[in-house]
Amino acid sequence: MAWLYLFVAGLFEVGWAIGLKYTQGFTRLVPTLFTGISMVVSLGLLGLALKSLPVGTAYAVWTGIGTIGTAILGIALLGEPAGALRLACIGLIVVGIVGLKLVSA
Repeated sequence: MAWLYLFVAGLFEVGWAIGLKYTQGFTRLVPTLFTGISMVVSLGLLGLALKSLPVGTAYAVWTGIGTIGTAILGIALLGEPAGALRLACIGLIVVGIVGLKLVSA
C-alpha cells in the first residue's frame, strides 16, 4: 500500500508543479486553490508512505515521479522542447525509479 501512496503522491506533485505555472504568481484563484490542495495531498500521501518505506528511497521516487510527469506535461501542454537527449535523460530517471523499487525491501 505504501508504494501506491507514494505513486499517487508523485502524481499530485506533478499537479502542483504544473499548477504553479497557471497561478500566474498566485494571482488566479482557481489554479491557486488547485495547487495548494495538490501540495497538501502530495505531502500527506508521502507522509503515509514514509511509515513503511525508507526516507531516501521514498523521497527519490516521489521527486522522480514529479520530475518525469512535470517534464512530460511541460512538453505536452506548455510547448517545451522534446529533443532526443532530453527524452533520454527522462528515461534515465525512469530507470532510477525502477531500480530503487527493485532494490527496496
